Amino acid sequence: MGLFGKIKNALKKTKDGLAHKMRQLFLKDKIGNEFYDELEEILISSDVSVRTAEEIVDQVREEAIGNKVKDEKFVTDLLKDILEDTLNEAEIPEITYPCVIMFVGVNGVGKTTTIGKVANYFVSQKKSVTVAAADTFRAAASDQLNVWAERAGVRIVKHEEGSDPSAVIFDAVASAKSKGTDVVLVDTAGRLHVKENLMNELKKMDRVVTREFPEAAFYKLLVLDATTGQNAVNQARVFDEAVELDGIVLTKLDGTAKGGFVFSLCGELGIPVVFAGVGEKLDDLVPFDAEEFVEGFI
Repeated sequence: MGLFGKIKNALKKTKDGLAHKMRQLFLKDKIGNEFYDELEEILISSDVSVRTAEEIVDQVREEAIGNKVKDEKFVTDLLKDILEDTLNEAEIPEITYPCVIMFVGVNGVGKTTTIGKVANYFVSQKKSVTVAAADTFRAAASDQLNVWAERAGVRIVKHEEGSDPSAVIFDAVASAKSKGTDVVLVDTAGRLHVKENLMNELKKMDRVVTREFPEAAFYKLLVLDATTGQNAVNQARVFDEAVELDGIVLTKLDGTAKGGFVFSLCGELGIPVVFAGVGEKLDDLVPFDAEEFVEGFI
C-alpha cells in the first residue's frame, strides 16, 4: 500500500463521520447564512478549533459569494483547497545532514515506538542512524528502544537507568561525529507540559546538542497522540515555548475519529506536521502531505 493509501485508510473514521454530516447539510439547506453556521459547527465537531473553523468558513463564504456559485461540488472543492492552504501555512522543514532530531512529548504518546519507525524510515532512505536513549527515568525505556533499534538495524547509545540524559546525548553526538553518522535520533523522558523543571531539562539537552555538534542541523519534534484532540494544540503551544519546535509527529492517526485539530496546529501555531503514524508495524509511519491528508479528511 502506498503513502496515499495509508493516510486515507488511517483517516477513514474521521472521513466517514464528516462526509455523512456534509451530505446531510447539503440535503437540508440551501447555501446561505444558516448553511455556513452549520458548516462551522461540523468542523468544530471534528476537533477544528473555534478560531480556525471561523477563519476557514469565512474564506469559503467569501469565495463562494464572489463566484456567485451555490453548487455542492464547488463548495466542497473550495473547502478542500482552503483546508490544504491552512496546513501549508506551516512549512515542513527540509531535513539536511548530518542532523540531530530530538523527540519530546508527554507520557504515553508513543515516542519510543515512533523513534523506531523514524529510524527505519531514514534507513530506507539509505542514511546511517544512531539512536540516543536519553529517557533514563522510565524503567526499561532504553530496553524498549533497544528492541526498536534492533528491528530497524541501527546503533543505540544508552547509559544506566537514572543517568543524566544530557550525558547520553553528549556520548551519542560524540559517537556520531567520529563515525560520520547521518542522523541521531534522541528519545527523551515523557513529561507533563506543565512541569517547569522537566521543561528546563529539555532546554539543557538542547544546549548540549547545539554546543557539541554545531555543524549538524538540529530539529525538535513533538510527538502527539492524534486521539488527544484539541488538547494536543495546548501541548504543542507549551512545548513550542520551551524548545521552539520544528514540527510534529502524529501517532495513532488510525485511531481517531476527529483529525481536525491538525488544522489548528498548522494555522494557529504555525507548526507543521512532519510524520504521521498510521499503524503498529515498523513501516507504518509516513511523511506528512497536506493534499493527501485533506483528501482523507473530507
